[in-house]
Amino acid sequence: MSAGPLVQWSWISSEKGTILSLLVQHVELTAIAIAIGLAISLPLGILAWRARPVRAPLIGFAGVLYVIPSIALLSLVAPLTGFFSITTAEVALVSYTLLILVRNTVAGLDSVPEEVEEAARAMGYSSPQVLFKVQLPLALPSILAGTRVATVTVIGLVNVTALLGQGGLGQLIIQGFTEDFNTPVVVGLVLSVLLAGVADALLVLAERAGIPWLRRASATTR
Repeated sequence: MSAGPLVQWSWISSEKGTILSLLVQHVELTAIAIAIGLAISLPLGILAWRARPVRAPLIGFAGVLYVIPSIALLSLVAPLTGFFSITTAEVALVSYTLLILVRNTVAGLDSVPEEVEEAARAMGYSSPQVLFKVQLPLALPSILAGTRVATVTVIGLVNVTALLGQGGLGQLIIQGFTEDFNTPVVVGLVLSVLLAGVADALLVLAERAGIPWLRRASATTR
């Protein structure tokens, strides 16, 4: 950190428009990555759950993507999708959601009791109806838990994509280090942490609102 005050409030006041714009970009990049990650991971998770031979290779491949360092992954993707493009940033960000979301989807579906499926079939439900009306709703707690973890993970990783000029609050951090100026670094870090906390809290509220039986179970245990 450079010498001088940790935070210059006058700089924050003069740059609040830029800070807000980068915060909005950070949220947009995160939301796009999570939406695409869910769109890819839910079908893959269902496939891995139904076709056991596919499960290990699929989760293994997602695990390989997850453990690749973020800068290395950006370097691998950029020649294919373009340097300094939002596509490169999103491909990398989505890659880090797959392991979490696929694994939690499989775990959620595995947790559905067999007798529930048998009861649904006895009521005349077809296989797609059992999946979409019974099994997936019961797997939602696990899927939403994975979504929370993936969201917080992506919020942190968006800072790294600032190296492509697509990093939201990460661009403040790079600016601070480039200019040897503490304030942008502090602002970028603090807002990233706050954003992760707010996103997690909102997803918890969404989970409680969208899964009423969990709310009733929680009230019963008190």
